[in-house]
Order: sequence, then structure tokens, then C-alpha cells
Amino acid sequence: MTRWIAIVALGLGIAHAQPYPAKPVRFIIPFPPGGPTDIVGRLAAERLSRNWNVQVVADNRPGQGGNIGTEQCARAPADGYTMCMISIAQSISPAIYPKLGFDPVRDFAHVTLLATLPSLLVVHPSLPAKDVRELIAIAKAKPGALNYASGGVGTSSHLLMEMFNQQAGISSVHITYKGTGPALVDQLSGRIEVAFSTAIAVLPYVQSGKLRALAISTQERLPTLPDVPTIAESGLPGFDGGSWQGVVMPAGTPREYVNAVSAEFVKILRAPDMKERILGMGGIPLGNTPEEFAAYMKAEEEKWAKVVKAAKVGTE
Repeated sequence: MTRWIAIVALGLGIAHAQPYPAKPVRFIIPFPPGGPTDIVGRLAAERLSRNWNVQVVADNRPGQGGNIGTEQCARAPADGYTMCMISIAQSISPAIYPKLGFDPVRDFAHVTLLATLPSLLVVHPSLPAKDVRELIAIAKAKPGALNYASGGVGTSSHLLMEMFNQQAGISSVHITYKGTGPALVDQLSGRIEVAFSTAIAVLPYVQSGKLRALAISTQERLPTLPDVPTIAESGLPGFDGGSWQGVVMPAGTPREYVNAVSAEFVKILRAPDMKERILGMGGIPLGNTPEEFAAYMKAEEEKWAKVVKAAKVGTE
């Protein structure tokens, strides 16, 4: 019996010592192909595959603003072989969907924050506002006269403008579109005066003069538009918001696996070519520890819950 126990213990030790990852990894991307989260996710999956010499399979599972694929990740085996892209949308969802199938804080092992995608506060050139202060003055002079576009109720473009309205003490009319593409078309035509749009979406139009960028939504300026100030610098101290992407694994995933994946991503994000790719898309590469990302997710959920409540946003 003693000999048998020793053999079993030896076998378990060898299995435990097996390097991670030892087989293909499923990488859920809960949005359709072609969007910012998909682009960043596929870049990350490709680089992980190369570094690990193990296939990391990008698996698009779109639906309900990213919630369907994210729920699949939360319910996957916590064995280290499933990970998922997660975005600002999932930090907003708990405040909007009362029957959400996951908790973005409790149901995941947070790996790292990959990148932020700052949004630009842009106006049509016909609007005589050259900066944030002038835009606020126009809005206060004619309450409810300005229209702003969003890609849908509860999206970052919607809630960023609601947060802006709240902090600036102004009101503007929300015009909802089925996605950022149609919203951008109407703003370029002049039907919509104001919008928050990700830099990756509107950068070409700002550079060509078809739209005017008044400010950047995050606390740091965008390296590709260094002369555009932040909103916080423009008279609304503390304003900070924008899209972001991170990576999570199912709650209960062994800590050594989570730490290993996090360290690998940080290394990838520090590579000059990867930094250049993300910056060229209008994003800012980051990379932090699991503890830092978990705290960030909790803070984001709390922040957007307040905005949703104040703006009386619902799914009805």
C-alpha cells in the first residue's frame, strides 16, 4: 500500500509539473469580427500563440452587447484553458440588465487591462464651438437645442455624453442609432452637432477637417493628437471615461495560471511593434497586474452605475 501511494504521489507530481499551457487555449471574443475589441483580441491571441508555441483560438461569440460571450466565459471550466476579452460594456451592463447572467467582478479571475480606447468629443464644423467651454456656453444659452448621437442606449458613447451633461450642468437631446456607423454618417452630414466617438472611428475625419475634436475623454492626451486637450483640462476636473479592453478567465482558475497569463500579456504589450500597432489604432497600450485590473473593474462598475442612475437609463 505504501509503495502504491508513493507511485500515485509521484504521478501527481509529474502531472503538476507539466508546463502551462500544455494544450490549445480558447480565447472568447464576445463581439463581432472587425471591431476594436476583436482587433485587439486577435492581435493578443496571435502573439500568445507565437510566444507559447500553443494554439490560442480566437472564438467570436457576439450578442447582447458582448454579454452572451462573456457569460459563456464565466460558465466555462476554470482549468486555465478558457480566457475572454472583456470591455467597458460589461462594466456598464449590471446597471442596465437586471437579469444579467454574470457578475463582472465576482465571476472572473481578472488577468490584465490590455488597452484603453479614448473617445473624442467631436462637433460638426458648422457649430461655432472651438473648445469645451464654448460648447458648454452654447448649450446653456439654448437648453435642449443640441443633439448628440450614440451607438445605442447604454453604450459608452451614450453614457459619456450623459456624464458630460451631468458634470457641465447642461442638457442635450439623445439621438439613438443602431451602431456607431450610422451615427457617424449623420454627424458628418451636420444633422447631429455633438458626439463622443472612439478615436479609432473618427480620427481620419478629424484629421481631414470634416469633424472638429474639442477634447479627449480620458485623463491623458492621445499621443496621435497631442494638441487636443483632455476634458478634465478643459474645465471639468476629474472627468475620465473611455472604452477599454481587458482579459479575464473564469473565477476559480488556478492563481499560478492567471499570473502566468498576466505576465505574458504585459511582456507582449511592452514590445515596440505591439505598442505601435495599438497606438496607430487610436488606443493606448497598458498592461497591469490581476489585482490592479480587478480593482479597476470594480471602480468602473461603480462609476457607470451612478451615471446610469442619474441619467435614468433603462432597457425598456
